[in-house]
Amino acid sequence: MLATRMRRWKSVALATAAVLAGLSVPALTAPPAAAATTAYDDTYYQDAIGKTGTALKDSLHTIISNQTKLSYSAVWNALKVTDQDPNNSSNVILLYSGISRSKSLNGGSTGNWNREHVWAQSHGDFGTSAGPGTDLHHLRPEDVQLNSIRGNKDFDNGGSAVSNGGGSLTDSNSFEPRDAVKGDVARMILYMAVRYEGTDSWPDLEPNDSVSNGSVPYHGRLSVLKQWNDEDPPSAFEERRNEVIYDSYQGNRNPFIDHPEWVEAIW
Repeated sequence: MLATRMRRWKSVALATAAVLAGLSVPALTAPPAAAATTAYDDTYYQDAIGKTGTALKDSLHTIISNQTKLSYSAVWNALKVTDQDPNNSSNVILLYSGISRSKSLNGGSTGNWNREHVWAQSHGDFGTSAGPGTDLHHLRPEDVQLNSIRGNKDFDNGGSAVSNGGGSLTDSNSFEPRDAVKGDVARMILYMAVRYEGTDSWPDLEPNDSVSNGSVPYHGRLSVLKQWNDEDPPSAFEERRNEVIYDSYQGNRNPFIDHPEWVEAIW
């Protein structure tokens, strides 16, 4: 009897201590993405559920490779829908800066926005042909000058503040986007690594931990991208964008927006 009472007392004490610890030491960062069930698990993702590692990556590749391909010119109008400012239907939200800019100001001049390839097109030299060069899951509107500053740099932490960059930083070989879209960037890069596996005439795109990838079909820095995925979970804007691409344009989804925990399950 005494032993039973002691076990109960210890259980209560441990539970109380856990509650008090939670009250006295608030979390400094967002918790890692936890497994979740989405509306697509019983349909779109049914062949991937329960898998990990290479098996999960291969299954997702098969699922998301079934897509409609856009022309590069069609991307202009698509971005006006996928990246529409939820507070102003006449504008789009620019990825790195966070600026809301008129949809009509698309082009190549100063003050315009253009089509940013988040997976730099030179990393695999796929250009702007239909395929990875026009895949909406990694194409975003961005200010012409800021797009040029990012160039084809890999993603990493650190650097100097970028003028009108919304908090973005850059140095000689890397670019750090503003905090609000770090997870977006990570999930776009890792989508590309799963979608393009070298099986459909395009290069096999893969993440690595380098920031000097140049023209090889790799993009870094994987360890940082994984951190960003954990710290910046999918936002309502990002989730809506995934739906619009799926429903209205390409017919495929970014699985890491639906299941951020799959990043850790694969890498």
